[in-house]
Amino acid sequence: MKVLITGLNGTLAPRLAEAARAAGHEVVGWDRATLDPEDETASARWLEACAPDAVAHLGMGSPRFAGWLAARSERFVFTSTAMVFDHEPDGPHHVGDARSARDDYGRYKIACEDAITAVAPHAVIARIGWQIDPTQPGNNMRMALDDWQRRDGHVAASTVWVPACSFMADTAAALLQLLVQGAPGVHHLDSNADDAWTFDQLARALALAFDRPWQIRPHADYRHDQRLVGGPTRLPPLSARLRPAASGCP
Repeated sequence: MKVLITGLNGTLAPRLAEAARAAGHEVVGWDRATLDPEDETASARWLEACAPDAVAHLGMGSPRFAGWLAARSERFVFTSTAMVFDHEPDGPHHVGDARSARDDYGRYKIACEDAITAVAPHAVIARIGWQIDPTQPGNNMRMALDDWQRRDGHVAASTVWVPACSFMADTAAALLQLLVQGAPGVHHLDSNADDAWTFDQLARALALAFDRPWQIRPHADYRHDQRLVGGPTRLPPLSARLRPAASGCP
């Protein structure tokens, strides 16, 4: 199967490309430097020549482009975000819950979701949380906590925030399965859905797993049960990859 993956210069898309190639699929990318996705004529010519069997849209781009690409793909997966839900009303958030984002990024992802569902009932919308990986640069929880420790001398971690999150390898495997199966609808991909570790518990478990010298400083300034629950696809739990730290993870 030939798979077009957007966002290959990002964080998660390269892990999906690795998983696809390991499974024997051909991977092609969308080079925004040479092909403007807002140029519909050039984009249509290129997409017709490329002729992918499936498309995974992980890159940034306008809601218009998301809908345009979905309408021209027989198998289409779009990665959305837990941030389509605000902390009020609180979670855990189910696939059919009203989206309540108040920030620009969450509203942008809602607009992309709507543009896709309006034209492509066959599309898969996979909402994901913060991703974890041992080495991948970019928006990676492990790297972010390293940065916080360097910047502040500690890692501030809420005891009342239950984040949606998963390891990139598990998310990539699930996205590839959704591409192959072509299961339409909304899917919630969250390895914390059942474990319900708070952020301070998770930070301590990651420090233990990766041997990081983080100074975890608990606080209760941000409260949100952000977990993504429900839907037909489940990821391995965090507890399958991490063991609780002495602070008392469940």
